[in-house]
Amino acid sequence: MFQGTASDVGKSIITTAICRILVQDGFKTAPYKSQNMALNSYVTLCGKEIGRAQGVQAEACGITATTDMNPILIKPTRDMTAQVVVHGRPHAEMSARRYREEYLPIAGSIVRDALDRLKSEYEVIVIEGAGSPAEINLKDRDIVNMRLAEWADAPVVLVADIDRGGVFASIVGTLELLEEHERSRVKGFIINKFRGDIAILQPGLDWLEQRTGIPVLGVVPHLNGIDIEAEDSVALDHQADNLNPDADIDVAVIRLPRISNFTDTDPLGAEPDVQVRYVQSPEELGNPDVILLPGTKNTLADLGFLRELGLAEAISKKVGLGTRLVGICGGYQMLGARLSDPHQVESEEGEVAGLGYLPAETVFHPDKRTERVRGIVACKHPEWLELQGISVEGYEIHMGRTEKLKPIEGLFQIGGHEDGMLSADGRIWGTYLHGIFENDEFRRKWLNLIRQEKGLASLETDIHFQSRKTAAFDRLAEHARAHLDIGKIYRIAGLK
Repeated sequence: MFQGTASDVGKSIITTAICRILVQDGFKTAPYKSQNMALNSYVTLCGKEIGRAQGVQAEACGITATTDMNPILIKPTRDMTAQVVVHGRPHAEMSARRYREEYLPIAGSIVRDALDRLKSEYEVIVIEGAGSPAEINLKDRDIVNMRLAEWADAPVVLVADIDRGGVFASIVGTLELLEEHERSRVKGFIINKFRGDIAILQPGLDWLEQRTGIPVLGVVPHLNGIDIEAEDSVALDHQADNLNPDADIDVAVIRLPRISNFTDTDPLGAEPDVQVRYVQSPEELGNPDVILLPGTKNTLADLGFLRELGLAEAISKKVGLGTRLVGICGGYQMLGARLSDPHQVESEEGEVAGLGYLPAETVFHPDKRTERVRGIVACKHPEWLELQGISVEGYEIHMGRTEKLKPIEGLFQIGGHEDGMLSADGRIWGTYLHGIFENDEFRRKWLNLIRQEKGLASLETDIHFQSRKTAAFDRLAEHARAHLDIGKIYRIAGLK
Protein backbone atom coordinates (compact mmCIF):
# COMPACT_ATOMS: atom_id res chain seq x y z
CA MET A 1 0.00 0.00 0.00
CA PHE A 2 1.25 3.47 -0.94
CA GLN A 3 0.23 6.22 1.45
CA GLY A 4 1.31 9.86 1.40
CA THR A 5 2.39 12.53 3.84
CA ALA A 6 -0.22 14.81 2.19
CA SER A 7 -2.42 15.14 -0.86
CA ASP A 8 -0.75 15.64 -4.27
CA VAL A 9 2.57 14.07 -3.23
CA GLY A 10 2.41 11.68 -6.19
CA LYS A 11 0.80 8.57 -4.68
CA SER A 12 -1.26 7.95 -7.81
CA ILE A 13 1.68 8.14 -10.20
CA ILE A 14 3.89 5.95 -7.97
CA THR A 15 1.07 3.41 -7.71
CA THR A 16 0.68 3.48 -11.51
CA ALA A 17 4.41 2.93 -11.98
CA ILE A 18 4.50 -0.05 -9.62
CA CYS A 19 1.41 -1.53 -11.27
CA ARG A 20 3.13 -1.35 -14.65
CA ILE A 21 6.38 -2.84 -13.33
CA LEU A 22 4.57 -5.76 -11.71
CA VAL A 23 2.74 -6.54 -14.95
CA GLN A 24 5.98 -6.30 -16.93
CA ASP A 25 7.47 -8.80 -14.48
CA GLY A 26 4.64 -11.26 -15.01
CA PHE A 27 2.35 -10.67 -12.03
CA LYS A 28 -1.42 -10.53 -12.50
CA THR A 29 -1.99 -7.16 -10.86
CA ALA A 30 -4.89 -4.82 -10.05
CA PRO A 31 -5.10 -1.35 -8.46
CA TYR A 32 -7.35 -0.46 -5.55
CA LYS A 33 -8.44 2.69 -3.74
CA SER A 34 -11.31 2.23 -1.33
CA GLN A 35 -12.51 5.83 -1.30
CA ASN A 36 -11.55 8.52 -3.77
CA MET A 37 -12.48 12.19 -3.72
CA ALA A 38 -12.12 13.54 -7.25
CA LEU A 39 -14.04 15.28 -10.00
CA ASN A 40 -11.98 13.68 -12.75
CA SER A 41 -13.80 10.39 -13.16
CA TYR A 42 -13.64 7.35 -15.44
CA VAL A 43 -16.44 5.33 -17.01
CA THR A 44 -15.98 1.57 -17.02
CA LEU A 45 -16.97 -0.58 -19.98
CA CYS A 46 -20.22 -1.45 -18.22
CA GLY A 47 -21.11 2.23 -17.81
CA LYS A 48 -20.17 2.75 -14.16
CA GLU A 49 -18.22 5.65 -12.68
CA ILE A 50 -14.97 5.39 -10.69
CA GLY A 51 -12.03 7.67 -9.93
CA ARG A 52 -9.97 8.39 -13.00
CA ALA A 53 -6.72 7.42 -11.28
CA GLN A 54 -7.93 3.84 -10.78
CA GLY A 55 -9.15 3.65 -14.37
CA VAL A 56 -5.70 4.76 -15.56
CA GLN A 57 -3.97 2.32 -13.19
CA ALA A 58 -6.12 -0.49 -14.58
CA GLU A 59 -4.98 0.51 -18.08
CA ALA A 60 -1.37 0.38 -16.83
CA CYS A 61 -2.12 -3.18 -15.64
CA GLY A 62 -3.60 -4.07 -19.03
CA ILE A 63 -6.94 -5.02 -17.47
CA THR A 64 -10.52 -3.80 -17.63
CA ALA A 65 -11.41 -1.39 -14.83
CA THR A 66 -14.25 -2.35 -12.49
CA THR A 67 -15.96 -0.61 -9.60
CA ASP A 68 -14.25 -2.98 -7.16
CA MET A 69 -11.07 -0.99 -7.86
CA ASN A 70 -12.73 2.15 -6.43
CA PRO A 71 -16.00 1.21 -4.72
CA ILE A 72 -16.66 4.68 -3.24
CA LEU A 73 -16.18 7.91 -5.21
CA ILE A 74 -16.94 11.30 -3.66
CA LYS A 75 -17.62 14.15 -6.09
CA PRO A 76 -17.91 17.60 -4.45
CA THR A 77 -20.88 19.56 -5.80
CA ARG A 78 -21.28 22.54 -3.48
CA ASP A 79 -19.39 23.83 -0.45
CA MET A 80 -19.55 21.10 2.23
CA THR A 81 -21.74 18.87 0.01
CA ALA A 82 -20.81 16.03 -2.32
CA GLN A 83 -22.36 13.33 -4.44
CA VAL A 84 -21.46 9.91 -3.07
CA VAL A 85 -21.05 7.33 -5.84
CA VAL A 86 -21.11 3.70 -4.67
CA HIS A 87 -20.02 0.98 -7.08
CA GLY A 88 -20.40 3.35 -9.98
CA ARG A 89 -23.89 4.68 -9.29
CA PRO A 90 -24.97 7.85 -7.44
CA HIS A 91 -26.02 6.92 -3.91
CA ALA A 92 -26.89 10.27 -2.31
CA GLU A 93 -25.97 13.92 -1.89
CA MET A 94 -24.43 14.27 1.56
CA SER A 95 -22.78 16.90 3.72
CA ALA A 96 -19.35 16.05 5.08
CA ARG A 97 -20.82 15.61 8.55
CA ARG A 98 -23.64 13.35 7.39
CA TYR A 99 -21.26 11.22 5.34
CA ARG A 100 -18.94 10.81 8.31
CA GLU A 101 -21.63 10.10 10.88
CA GLU A 102 -24.16 8.10 8.87
CA TYR A 103 -22.36 6.46 5.96
CA LEU A 104 -18.80 5.72 7.05
CA PRO A 105 -19.93 3.19 9.71
CA ILE A 106 -21.44 1.02 6.95
CA ALA A 107 -18.87 1.81 4.26
CA GLY A 108 -16.24 -0.46 5.76
CA SER A 109 -18.02 -3.64 4.67
CA ILE A 110 -18.45 -2.27 1.14
CA VAL A 111 -14.76 -1.54 0.64
CA ARG A 112 -13.63 -4.77 2.31
CA ASP A 113 -15.92 -6.89 0.14
CA ALA A 114 -14.59 -5.18 -3.00
CA LEU A 115 -11.01 -5.81 -1.89
CA ASP A 116 -11.76 -9.47 -1.16
CA ARG A 117 -13.15 -9.94 -4.67
CA LEU A 118 -10.00 -8.45 -6.19
CA LYS A 119 -7.80 -10.64 -3.98
CA SER A 120 -9.60 -13.74 -5.23
CA GLU A 121 -8.92 -12.80 -8.86
CA TYR A 122 -5.42 -11.22 -8.87
CA GLU A 123 -1.99 -12.16 -7.54
CA VAL A 124 -1.05 -8.67 -6.39
CA ILE A 125 -3.23 -5.74 -5.33
CA VAL A 126 -1.50 -2.34 -5.30
CA ILE A 127 -3.42 -0.12 -2.90
CA GLU A 128 -3.41 3.67 -2.91
CA GLY A 129 -4.23 5.68 0.19
CA ALA A 130 -5.81 9.15 0.29
CA GLY A 131 -4.46 12.38 1.70
CA SER A 132 -2.47 11.61 4.85
CA PRO A 133 -2.84 8.76 7.36
CA ALA A 134 -2.13 11.25 10.16
CA GLU A 135 -5.37 13.25 9.97
CA ILE A 136 -6.14 12.99 13.69
CA ASN A 137 -9.74 14.18 13.36
CA LEU A 138 -10.56 11.50 10.78
CA LYS A 139 -8.69 8.44 12.00
CA ASP A 140 -11.43 6.89 14.12
CA ARG A 141 -13.57 6.18 11.04
CA ASP A 142 -10.81 5.77 8.49
CA ILE A 143 -11.56 3.40 5.59
CA VAL A 144 -8.82 4.50 3.21
CA ASN A 145 -5.45 4.60 5.01
CA MET A 146 -4.13 2.69 8.05
CA ARG A 147 -7.32 0.84 8.98
CA LEU A 148 -7.56 -0.35 5.40
CA ALA A 149 -3.92 -1.45 5.51
CA GLU A 150 -4.77 -3.50 8.59
CA TRP A 151 -7.85 -5.02 6.94
CA ALA A 152 -5.75 -5.93 3.92
CA ASP A 153 -2.72 -6.90 6.04
CA ALA A 154 -0.67 -4.80 3.64
CA PRO A 155 2.79 -3.35 4.29
CA VAL A 156 2.87 0.43 3.75
CA VAL A 157 5.30 2.59 1.79
CA LEU A 158 5.09 6.29 2.65
CA VAL A 159 5.44 8.75 -0.27
CA ALA A 160 6.57 12.35 0.35
CA ASP A 161 6.92 15.33 -2.01
CA ILE A 162 10.27 17.11 -1.73
CA ASP A 163 9.27 19.78 -4.26
CA ARG A 164 7.00 21.53 -1.75
CA GLY A 165 9.75 21.65 0.92
CA GLY A 166 9.92 20.25 4.45
CA VAL A 167 10.17 16.65 3.28
CA PHE A 168 11.97 15.31 6.38
CA ALA A 169 9.57 17.07 8.74
CA SER A 170 6.59 15.71 6.82
CA ILE A 171 7.86 12.13 7.03
CA VAL A 172 8.94 12.21 10.67
CA GLY A 173 5.85 14.19 11.67
CA THR A 174 3.58 11.67 9.99
CA LEU A 175 5.26 8.78 11.81
CA GLU A 176 5.02 10.61 15.15
CA LEU A 177 1.26 11.02 14.75
CA LEU A 178 0.70 7.34 14.00
CA GLU A 179 0.02 4.78 16.70
CA GLU A 180 2.71 2.19 17.34
CA HIS A 181 0.90 -0.62 15.51
CA GLU A 182 0.43 1.71 12.53
CA ARG A 183 4.08 2.82 12.54
CA SER A 184 5.20 -0.80 12.51
CA ARG A 185 3.35 -1.27 9.23
CA VAL A 186 5.46 1.40 7.45
CA LYS A 187 8.30 -0.47 5.73
CA GLY A 188 9.86 2.20 3.53
CA PHE A 189 9.87 5.76 2.23
CA ILE A 190 9.82 7.15 -1.31
CA ILE A 191 10.84 10.77 -1.85
CA ASN A 192 9.11 12.07 -4.95
CA LYS A 193 9.41 15.04 -7.38
CA PHE A 194 13.13 15.64 -6.77
CA ARG A 195 14.86 18.37 -8.83
CA GLY A 196 18.31 18.66 -7.25
CA ASP A 197 21.69 17.05 -6.67
CA ILE A 198 21.30 13.71 -4.89
CA ALA A 199 24.75 14.14 -3.28
CA ILE A 200 23.50 17.20 -1.41
CA LEU A 201 20.39 15.31 -0.28
CA GLN A 202 22.26 12.19 0.86
CA PRO A 203 23.12 13.36 4.43
CA GLY A 204 19.43 13.97 5.02
CA LEU A 205 18.55 10.50 3.73
CA ASP A 206 21.15 8.94 6.04
CA TRP A 207 19.77 10.90 8.99
CA LEU A 208 16.19 9.86 8.15
CA GLU A 209 17.08 6.16 8.08
CA GLN A 210 19.02 6.43 11.35
CA ARG A 211 16.24 8.45 13.00
CA THR A 212 13.40 6.12 12.02
CA GLY A 213 15.05 2.75 11.33
CA ILE A 214 13.07 2.63 8.07
CA PRO A 215 14.81 2.50 4.67
CA VAL A 216 14.50 5.06 1.90
CA LEU A 217 13.47 3.02 -1.13
CA GLY A 218 14.39 5.70 -3.61
CA VAL A 219 14.40 9.34 -4.62
CA VAL A 220 12.34 9.83 -7.77
CA PRO A 221 13.25 12.86 -9.92
CA HIS A 222 10.50 15.05 -11.33
CA LEU A 223 9.47 13.66 -14.73
CA ASN A 224 8.39 16.25 -17.29
CA GLY A 225 6.04 15.60 -20.19
CA ILE A 226 4.62 12.32 -18.95
CA ASP A 227 1.40 11.66 -20.90
CA ILE A 228 -0.56 10.14 -18.02
CA GLU A 229 -3.83 11.70 -16.93
CA ALA A 230 -3.88 13.53 -13.63
CA GLU A 231 -6.33 12.55 -10.90
CA ASP A 232 -7.70 15.98 -10.04
CA SER A 233 -7.48 19.66 -10.91
CA VAL A 234 -4.73 20.38 -8.35
CA ALA A 235 -2.42 19.19 -11.14
CA LEU A 236 -3.36 22.30 -13.12
CA ASP A 237 -1.30 24.36 -10.68
CA HIS A 238 1.76 23.02 -12.53
CA GLN A 239 0.50 23.86 -16.04
CA ALA A 240 3.36 26.29 -16.71
CA ASP A 241 5.65 23.26 -17.11
CA ASN A 242 3.86 22.37 -20.36
CA LEU A 243 3.16 25.71 -22.06
CA ASN A 244 4.27 26.16 -25.67
CA PRO A 245 4.23 29.91 -26.46
CA ASP A 246 5.57 29.33 -29.99
CA ALA A 247 2.59 27.15 -30.96
CA ASP A 248 0.47 28.12 -33.97
CA ILE A 249 -2.84 27.51 -32.18
CA ASP A 250 -3.66 28.94 -28.75
CA VAL A 251 -6.42 27.21 -26.76
CA ALA A 252 -7.67 28.90 -23.58
CA VAL A 253 -9.53 26.54 -21.22
CA ILE A 254 -11.69 28.19 -18.58
CA ARG A 255 -10.62 26.80 -15.21
CA LEU A 256 -13.99 26.52 -13.52
CA PRO A 257 -14.10 26.20 -9.72
CA ARG A 258 -15.70 22.75 -9.99
CA ILE A 259 -13.95 21.67 -13.17
CA SER A 260 -14.27 17.95 -13.93
CA ASN A 261 -12.68 15.64 -16.47
CA PHE A 262 -10.28 18.39 -17.48
CA THR A 263 -8.07 15.72 -19.07
CA ASP A 264 -10.30 16.08 -22.15
CA THR A 265 -7.77 18.70 -23.27
CA ASP A 266 -4.66 16.50 -22.87
CA PRO A 267 -4.65 15.32 -26.51
CA LEU A 268 -4.75 18.93 -27.72
CA GLY A 269 -1.75 19.81 -25.57
CA ALA A 270 0.13 16.83 -27.02
CA GLU A 271 -0.04 18.30 -30.54
CA PRO A 272 3.16 20.16 -31.49
CA ASP A 273 1.29 23.14 -32.95
CA VAL A 274 -1.07 23.69 -29.99
CA GLN A 275 -0.69 25.51 -26.68
CA VAL A 276 -3.30 24.79 -24.00
CA ARG A 277 -3.66 27.37 -21.20
CA TYR A 278 -6.00 27.29 -18.20
CA VAL A 279 -7.37 30.74 -17.31
CA GLN A 280 -9.48 32.08 -14.45
CA SER A 281 -9.91 35.77 -15.28
CA PRO A 282 -10.64 38.08 -18.25
CA GLU A 283 -7.08 39.41 -18.01
CA GLU A 284 -5.61 35.92 -18.50
CA LEU A 285 -7.81 35.20 -21.51
CA GLY A 286 -5.59 37.00 -24.04
CA ASN A 287 -6.41 36.46 -27.71
CA PRO A 288 -6.87 32.72 -28.14
CA ASP A 289 -7.89 30.91 -31.29
CA VAL A 290 -10.22 28.70 -29.25
CA ILE A 291 -11.96 29.11 -25.90
CA LEU A 292 -12.98 25.80 -24.34
CA LEU A 293 -15.58 25.45 -21.59
CA PRO A 294 -14.86 22.10 -19.89
CA GLY A 295 -16.97 19.81 -17.75
CA THR A 296 -18.11 20.80 -14.28
CA LYS A 297 -19.80 19.09 -11.35
CA ASN A 298 -22.08 22.12 -10.83
CA THR A 299 -23.00 23.79 -14.10
CA LEU A 300 -25.28 26.46 -12.65
CA ALA A 301 -22.81 27.55 -9.96
CA ASP A 302 -19.90 27.70 -12.39
CA LEU A 303 -22.03 29.62 -14.87
CA GLY A 304 -22.54 32.15 -12.08
CA PHE A 305 -18.75 32.22 -11.61
CA LEU A 306 -18.29 33.17 -15.28
CA ARG A 307 -20.68 36.07 -14.89
CA GLU A 308 -19.40 37.29 -11.53
CA LEU A 309 -15.79 37.49 -12.70
CA GLY A 310 -16.63 39.08 -16.05
CA LEU A 311 -15.50 36.02 -17.99
CA ALA A 312 -18.89 35.60 -19.69
CA GLU A 313 -18.64 39.13 -21.07
CA ALA A 314 -14.99 38.66 -22.04
CA ILE A 315 -15.80 35.42 -23.87
CA SER A 316 -18.61 37.17 -25.73
CA LYS A 317 -16.23 39.88 -26.92
CA LYS A 318 -13.68 37.34 -28.12
CA VAL A 319 -16.34 35.32 -29.95
CA GLY A 320 -17.51 38.55 -31.62
CA LEU A 321 -13.95 39.03 -32.89
CA GLY A 322 -13.83 35.53 -34.36
CA THR A 323 -12.55 33.26 -31.57
CA ARG A 324 -14.00 29.77 -31.74
CA LEU A 325 -15.92 28.45 -28.75
CA VAL A 326 -16.27 24.81 -27.67
CA GLY A 327 -18.22 23.35 -24.74
CA ILE A 328 -17.88 19.80 -23.38
CA CYS A 329 -20.53 18.34 -21.06
CA GLY A 330 -21.21 21.10 -18.48
CA GLY A 331 -19.58 23.58 -20.82
CA TYR A 332 -21.97 22.46 -23.56
CA GLN A 333 -24.93 23.01 -21.23
CA MET A 334 -23.72 26.56 -20.55
CA LEU A 335 -23.71 27.37 -24.28
CA GLY A 336 -27.51 26.97 -24.43
CA ALA A 337 -30.25 29.51 -23.87
CA ARG A 338 -31.68 28.12 -20.65
CA LEU A 339 -30.83 25.73 -17.80
CA SER A 340 -33.44 24.33 -15.43
CA ASP A 341 -32.97 22.32 -12.23
CA PRO A 342 -36.50 21.56 -11.00
CA HIS A 343 -35.33 18.69 -8.77
CA GLN A 344 -32.45 20.71 -7.24
CA VAL A 345 -29.98 18.12 -8.48
CA GLU A 346 -27.10 20.62 -8.60
CA SER A 347 -28.48 23.89 -7.33
CA GLU A 348 -31.36 25.64 -5.59
CA GLU A 349 -31.51 28.34 -8.26
CA GLY A 350 -34.26 26.65 -10.26
CA GLU A 351 -33.87 28.20 -13.70
CA VAL A 352 -31.15 30.46 -15.11
CA ALA A 353 -30.28 31.87 -18.51
CA GLY A 354 -27.44 30.22 -20.37
CA LEU A 355 -24.80 32.03 -22.40
CA GLY A 356 -27.14 31.93 -25.39
CA TYR A 357 -24.82 30.72 -28.13
CA LEU A 358 -26.94 27.68 -29.02
CA PRO A 359 -30.78 27.40 -29.11
CA ALA A 360 -30.93 24.70 -26.45
CA GLU A 361 -32.38 24.03 -23.02
CA THR A 362 -30.90 21.71 -20.41
CA VAL A 363 -33.06 20.18 -17.70
CA PHE A 364 -31.32 18.37 -14.83
CA HIS A 365 -32.69 15.01 -13.65
CA PRO A 366 -31.84 12.87 -10.59
CA ASP A 367 -30.65 9.96 -12.73
CA LYS A 368 -27.14 10.14 -14.17
CA ARG A 369 -26.16 8.98 -17.65
CA THR A 370 -22.79 7.17 -17.59
CA GLU A 371 -21.96 5.29 -20.74
CA ARG A 372 -19.18 4.58 -23.21
CA VAL A 373 -20.35 5.49 -26.70
CA ARG A 374 -19.22 5.53 -30.33
CA GLY A 375 -20.58 7.10 -33.49
CA ILE A 376 -19.70 9.33 -36.44
CA VAL A 377 -19.50 13.02 -37.30
CA ALA A 378 -22.91 13.54 -38.90
CA CYS A 379 -23.22 17.32 -39.40
CA LYS A 380 -23.32 18.64 -42.97
CA HIS A 381 -22.10 22.16 -42.32
CA PRO A 382 -19.87 23.39 -45.18
CA GLU A 383 -16.96 24.15 -42.83
CA TRP A 384 -17.09 20.62 -41.46
CA LEU A 385 -17.14 18.83 -44.83
CA GLU A 386 -13.74 17.23 -44.26
CA LEU A 387 -14.90 15.84 -40.91
CA GLN A 388 -18.12 14.20 -42.12
CA GLY A 389 -18.26 10.47 -41.47
CA ILE A 390 -15.23 10.36 -39.17
CA SER A 391 -15.63 7.72 -36.46
CA VAL A 392 -15.54 8.97 -32.87
CA GLU A 393 -15.83 7.38 -29.48
CA GLY A 394 -15.77 8.53 -25.87
CA TYR A 395 -17.87 8.47 -22.75
CA GLU A 396 -20.72 10.43 -21.20
CA ILE A 397 -21.19 11.46 -17.55
CA HIS A 398 -24.03 13.92 -16.97
CA MET A 399 -27.30 14.46 -15.12
CA GLY A 400 -28.72 17.01 -17.56
CA ARG A 401 -30.72 16.38 -20.74
CA THR A 402 -30.25 18.95 -23.51
CA GLU A 403 -32.92 19.58 -26.14
CA LYS A 404 -33.10 21.90 -29.15
CA LEU A 405 -35.41 24.90 -28.90
CA LYS A 406 -35.42 25.28 -32.69
CA PRO A 407 -33.94 23.34 -35.61
CA ILE A 408 -30.16 23.38 -35.51
CA GLU A 409 -27.58 21.01 -36.86
CA GLY A 410 -26.44 18.18 -34.60
CA LEU A 411 -22.81 17.15 -34.50
CA PHE A 412 -22.59 13.42 -33.97
CA GLN A 413 -24.78 10.41 -34.59
CA ILE A 414 -24.38 8.16 -31.54
CA GLY A 415 -26.33 4.95 -31.99
CA GLY A 416 -29.92 5.99 -32.51
CA HIS A 417 -29.62 9.57 -31.27
CA GLU A 418 -27.90 12.84 -32.06
CA ASP A 419 -25.31 14.38 -29.77
CA GLY A 420 -24.09 17.93 -29.71
CA MET A 421 -24.97 21.08 -31.63
CA LEU A 422 -23.23 23.41 -34.06
CA SER A 423 -23.86 27.13 -34.56
CA ALA A 424 -24.93 28.48 -37.92
CA ASP A 425 -21.42 29.73 -38.72
CA GLY A 426 -19.80 26.44 -37.62
CA ARG A 427 -17.50 28.18 -35.12
CA ILE A 428 -19.32 27.31 -31.88
CA TRP A 429 -20.11 23.74 -30.91
CA GLY A 430 -20.85 21.64 -27.89
CA THR A 431 -21.01 17.95 -27.05
CA TYR A 432 -21.54 15.56 -24.16
CA LEU A 433 -18.72 13.39 -25.49
CA HIS A 434 -15.81 13.30 -23.05
CA GLY A 435 -12.65 12.10 -24.75
CA ILE A 436 -13.65 13.63 -28.09
CA PHE A 437 -10.12 14.89 -28.73
CA GLU A 438 -8.64 11.43 -28.15
CA ASN A 439 -10.00 10.59 -31.61
CA ASP A 440 -6.88 11.22 -33.68
CA GLU A 441 -8.45 11.88 -37.08
CA PHE A 442 -11.17 14.14 -35.68
CA ARG A 443 -8.70 16.13 -33.57
CA ARG A 444 -6.23 16.74 -36.37
CA LYS A 445 -8.77 17.67 -39.03
CA TRP A 446 -10.57 20.06 -36.68
CA LEU A 447 -7.25 21.72 -35.81
CA ASN A 448 -6.48 21.97 -39.52
CA LEU A 449 -9.67 24.02 -40.00
CA ILE A 450 -8.12 26.57 -37.65
CA ARG A 451 -4.76 26.40 -39.40
CA GLN A 452 -6.35 26.96 -42.81
CA GLU A 453 -8.22 30.01 -41.53
CA LYS A 454 -4.91 31.43 -40.27
CA GLY A 455 -3.26 30.82 -43.63
CA LEU A 456 -1.17 27.91 -42.35
CA ALA A 457 -0.64 24.60 -44.11
CA SER A 458 -2.52 21.61 -42.77
CA LEU A 459 -0.57 19.05 -40.77
CA GLU A 460 -0.79 15.28 -40.87
CA THR A 461 -1.16 13.70 -37.47
CA ASP A 462 1.71 11.57 -36.22
CA ILE A 463 0.20 11.35 -32.73
CA HIS A 464 -1.80 8.25 -31.93
CA PHE A 465 -3.12 9.03 -28.50
CA GLN A 466 -3.80 5.51 -27.27
CA SER A 467 -0.32 4.39 -28.35
CA ARG A 468 1.14 7.39 -26.55
CA LYS A 469 -0.62 6.30 -23.35
CA THR A 470 0.91 2.82 -23.61
CA ALA A 471 4.35 4.29 -24.25
CA ALA A 472 3.88 6.66 -21.31
CA PHE A 473 3.23 3.75 -18.94
CA ASP A 474 6.42 2.06 -20.10
CA ARG A 475 8.40 5.30 -19.79
CA LEU A 476 7.07 5.80 -16.27
CA ALA A 477 7.99 2.23 -15.31
CA GLU A 478 11.50 2.68 -16.71
CA HIS A 479 11.90 5.91 -14.72
CA ALA A 480 10.73 4.22 -11.52
CA ARG A 481 13.01 1.20 -12.04
CA ALA A 482 15.98 3.56 -12.44
CA HIS A 483 15.35 5.40 -9.16
CA LEU A 484 13.61 2.93 -6.84
CA ASP A 485 14.93 -0.23 -5.18
CA ILE A 486 12.40 -2.49 -6.86
CA GLY A 487 13.98 -5.61 -5.36
CA LYS A 488 13.47 -4.25 -1.87
CA ILE A 489 9.89 -3.21 -2.69
CA TYR A 490 9.22 -6.76 -3.89
CA ARG A 491 10.66 -8.21 -0.68
CA ILE A 492 8.48 -5.84 1.40
CA ALA A 493 5.47 -7.09 -0.55
CA GLY A 494 6.49 -10.73 -0.05
CA LEU A 495 7.19 -11.25 -3.76
CA LYS A 496 10.11 -12.92 -5.51
